[in-house]
Amino acid sequence: APTPRGGGIAVIGVLLAVWLALWLAGEGAAAPDNFWIVLIAGGLLALISWFDDVRGGLPAALRFAAQAIAVGAGLFALPNSGSVFQGALPPALDLALSGLIWLWFLNLFNFMDGIDGIAGSQTASAGIGLFALGILFPAAAGLGPYALVMAAVAIGFLPWNWQPARIFLGDVGSVPLGYVIGWLLLSLASIGLWQAALLLVLYFTADATFTLLRRLARGERIWRAHHEHYYQFAVAAGRSHAHVVLVITGANLLLAGLALATTLSPTTAWSALVAGMLLTICLLWYLRVAQNRPTHAD
Repeated sequence: APTPRGGGIAVIGVLLAVWLALWLAGEGAAAPDNFWIVLIAGGLLALISWFDDVRGGLPAALRFAAQAIAVGAGLFALPNSGSVFQGALPPALDLALSGLIWLWFLNLFNFMDGIDGIAGSQTASAGIGLFALGILFPAAAGLGPYALVMAAVAIGFLPWNWQPARIFLGDVGSVPLGYVIGWLLLSLASIGLWQAALLLVLYFTADATFTLLRRLARGERIWRAHHEHYYQFAVAAGRSHAHVVLVITGANLLLAGLALATTLSPTTAWSALVAGMLLTICLLWYLRVAQNRPTHAD
């Protein structure tokens, strides 16, 4: 029988419910008074994505419009007035570029959910890293409770989604998860920790972005399904889903450690970012050349 889709409805449902409880209880000072926008937008994205999972056939333009509206509204629920680029750009340009980055991240997170356990593992490692940042960096402490909840629900789902998966996350999980992770990362950037925010999801961002650029260069229809992500090359070469995800998770945890190092000093922050980029390049190379190496039992 085919593996059921839509398991993400439980993940995002629990996450949003606990986030609502935290916000109402006043936990996590980083969440602004209009944080309800993020909760409602995340819920609506889950509803639309669930309908598409179950019924299928929703026009891509409709789904994209819903995502754009959710992101546009969510920009007004960022802490520190949503100045993601810390005054380096005019406010209008800061807002517009932040929205485009968020919209891209939401979609790339969905694109990267292509093998058992990969999205849950990324969510867990990013959540753990963000929680640790909240402990080490007082300005990020308010994000800590939300990040911890996110990590917990992802870890709770992983036994069901680990190879061989008994249930898939589905768009109902991956789309709103990309949305709420995006909110956390932009919130982190708005308090000055943009290097840490980038490092926490650097592999996912690099894999999806480089893959998109390759396909654009070949003139392909980028909205069509494909199997050209770096992690998919490794799977196609015979590596198991579990092997690939464990390698990626190890790299993600190292990236989370580098994200913590960015809080030490400005010089350390730049050094950590460069180290993270080199690590990510090595990971992409490892996944890409897997097809040229003989496979062994994982």
